[in-house]
Amino acid sequence: MFFQRVAVIGVGLIGGSFSLALKEKKLCGHVVGAGRGRANMKVALKRGVIDSAAPDAAAAARNSDLVMISTPVSQFEGIFREIKGNLKPGSLVMDAGSTKRDVVAAARRALGSRLARFVPAHPIAGAEHSGAAAANPALFRDRRVVLTPLKENRKQDLDAIAALWSRIGARVSRMTPAAHDQVFAAVSHLPHLLAYALVNDVSRRRNAAQLFGYAAGGFRDFTRIASSHPEMWRDICVANGDQLLAEVARFSAELGKIRKFLVRKDAKSLERLFARARAARERWLNGEYA
Repeated sequence: MFFQRVAVIGVGLIGGSFSLALKEKKLCGHVVGAGRGRANMKVALKRGVIDSAAPDAAAAARNSDLVMISTPVSQFEGIFREIKGNLKPGSLVMDAGSTKRDVVAAARRALGSRLARFVPAHPIAGAEHSGAAAANPALFRDRRVVLTPLKENRKQDLDAIAALWSRIGARVSRMTPAAHDQVFAAVSHLPHLLAYALVNDVSRRRNAAQLFGYAAGGFRDFTRIASSHPEMWRDICVANGDQLLAEVARFSAELGKIRKFLVRKDAKSLERLFARARAARERWLNGEYA
């Protein structure tokens, strides 16, 4: 598998890491990047994340064999419209968006006859840092990548994209867009929302300096993901709002149960809940849910 020219639109943590991984495995000849931040693009060029920079998405897509879109999801429809006329016959388009129903709907509205060559994907990998400076070719190794195929996709295109991710070390799964958004609302989008909410709450208190001054490993571990890119997570929360609201309701109900235990000083119920949670996490860490 080899792509002579790859366009990465959005050269941040995910797009930049994808480019570096392709280069490391010698799966591409030239990577052209496009992005809004001039300083970030300079970093991408200096680090060798990309080989050249294009002025916009349309120019990056021109003559490319593979186009990877890894911007915040609210930008996708505009990018699809921008690149549509510049896609050469046979080129593939893929995304790295953390939501899928909205991305697929945007592609259907914008790509027209080129829709069949778009393969929706979501690499389940990330870090709290962003930008080309954080790009890492090992980011996807032994991480899941979820494909959410369209009925219009050709088998050979799906197989090519799946093989590409496998070659850079990822474990490929497939889901429907609806199932994807439901699952990740629970295990990704809600945790980010909670981390942001906790840090925001603490930061707005009168004794915030004292609280942060005494915060230690538990607070740091729980809130690590609150250092993630605000624009990206704004878009994810809005795009998957219905599923996220359902998860917020479920979590609120769980907190309601815990509140009752605390009011009643019900130590046994608290311990049982903590023990169940601990055991479930241990099973997950031991690979029982893989």
